[in-house]
Amino acid sequence: MSTLLIPKPYTIIIAYDGTEYLGWQEQTDPRTIAGTLKRTFKHVFKRDISLVGASRTDAGVHAQGQVARFWSDVPFDLNICKEAWNNKLPQDIVIRSLEHSPEGFHPQHNVQEKTYFYHFFLERPTPFVQRYGWYYAYPVNLEKLQECLNIFVGTHDFRSFCSGDDSHNGTVRTITAAYVEFVPNMNAYRIVIKGPSFLRYMIRRIAGGCIETASRPFLTLDQLRATLERTDPHHLLPNAPAKGLTLHEIVYL
Repeated sequence: MSTLLIPKPYTIIIAYDGTEYLGWQEQTDPRTIAGTLKRTFKHVFKRDISLVGASRTDAGVHAQGQVARFWSDVPFDLNICKEAWNNKLPQDIVIRSLEHSPEGFHPQHNVQEKTYFYHFFLERPTPFVQRYGWYYAYPVNLEKLQECLNIFVGTHDFRSFCSGDDSHNGTVRTITAAYVEFVPNMNAYRIVIKGPSFLRYMIRRIAGGCIETASRPFLTLDQLRATLERTDPHHLLPNAPAKGLTLHEIVYL
């Protein structure tokens, strides 16, 4: 008589280079992060799983700390499962940790803070880092850039700085920190943005708008502030390329 195996919830933290993928969310096209993880799990353990991620990163966006949950009735050792799964994944995706999920845990609930990095280069980057940042070929006033970022800290209606189709879910969000720092090993600048949740394209549009404003003497902080307050996504400030964006970390309450 066979023993009934009850599915258990597991939490994984994943890092990936999103260059060759169409984003996190599974689609009919197989080149997604979630789809690749699911297919590889089935190949190794002969079981289907559903996978719920904390953030639906877009095509070309990277992650160091994406969080996801799945259920499985496979009676595996955690370390052996992680090693076996990683051994069959492509080299641009790695499972950093695999643990039993705490009771009631859902990766999209009770998020205290997400941290995103946006990298950009002011000198042509080496081939080893160029796929992880935006080469911006104009001088940028870094002091002005920080002043631009300060405009977005706090609770605002970010409709002007999202995809434009998010209004059905509301577009008010809170940014708890936004600052720029230099990253010597990449010879890049990093915009760090933190908050509990973000809209689609929100960080890329903020990064693009701030970098553009900080590089053009005729664009002012007042104009950038007015663009935010206008709550209209149809403006001429750029949406920074996806390659510069990385989901760095998610912290839960």
